[in-house]
Amino acid sequence: MEKYKRRFGDRLDARLIRKKELDSMHVIMPYMLPNRADNEAVMNELIDIEPIEKYIAEKNADGREFKYTFFHVLCAALAKTIVLRPKLNRFYAGHRLYERNEIVISFIVKKIFADTSPESIAMIKVEPDGGSPVEQIYEKVKKFVYKVRKDNRQDSTTDALDILKNLPRCILKLFFGVIKWIDYHGMYPKAFADEDPYFSSLFVTNLGSIKMHADYHHLTNWGTNSFFAIINEKKKYPFYNDDGTYQLRDALEIGLTIDERIADGLYFANSLKLFRVLVANPELLDLPIDTPVEY
Repeated sequence: MEKYKRRFGDRLDARLIRKKELDSMHVIMPYMLPNRADNEAVMNELIDIEPIEKYIAEKNADGREFKYTFFHVLCAALAKTIVLRPKLNRFYAGHRLYERNEIVISFIVKKIFADTSPESIAMIKVEPDGGSPVEQIYEKVKKFVYKVRKDNRQDSTTDALDILKNLPRCILKLFFGVIKWIDYHGMYPKAFADEDPYFSSLFVTNLGSIKMHADYHHLTNWGTNSFFAIINEKKKYPFYNDDGTYQLRDALEIGLTIDERIADGLYFANSLKLFRVLVANPELLDLPIDTPVEY
């Protein structure tokens, strides 16, 4: 990611994309269609996971306690796609387009798979010059999961919500009205954004871990998150050959929801091409995250 010197109009978490960098459509669109949830582009990918299974088996061959999983590999592929396709890390706020200073992936962790088990919110920062994306994701997820399992306390986001929930409705409405005004004018505190998953580059839900399937998850008008990914459960799918024959192979579906205002259709299509190359060749994720990839 290119580094920029902070200028007037930039947010604490992102730089303002100036009008001279944009075509007229991307300047006018947020006034015509101001809500993120009204601008959702939904894409679904079916991934043959045989290459990933071989890759994971090699990674786990040393009998390590905390295993590499599909989640680590797919998050790493998405993170590398964002690094090499930086418009995916953009968002609209206050009718203006911004590009984030950091890449942050958010997801929910359950301490145990039970209805009464509390949830913890993880926000993993990916360093664009920090080496292999899969190693970054693996190490940071492992650190967070071990902390959640060991520590009985909630994450700081949930702690803050527990305080707010006891306020009267009129105070809550006023509080969030002020917060939205601050966000609209580009002054949202970075300390708040660092604890709110809806201010991340990518929000991921791993439905496969709970044996669930969904093709789509909505975006929200709260926050700045423009990109949501669903990782579904592994299943057998038919893969057809040119002669009409087919093979049943293990595969999984990924549902991607993105704010269509942040780029154009061709940019999204080329980003998907890059993602397909990465999941078909996961060894590329062992290279530094900013290493270019042909696709």
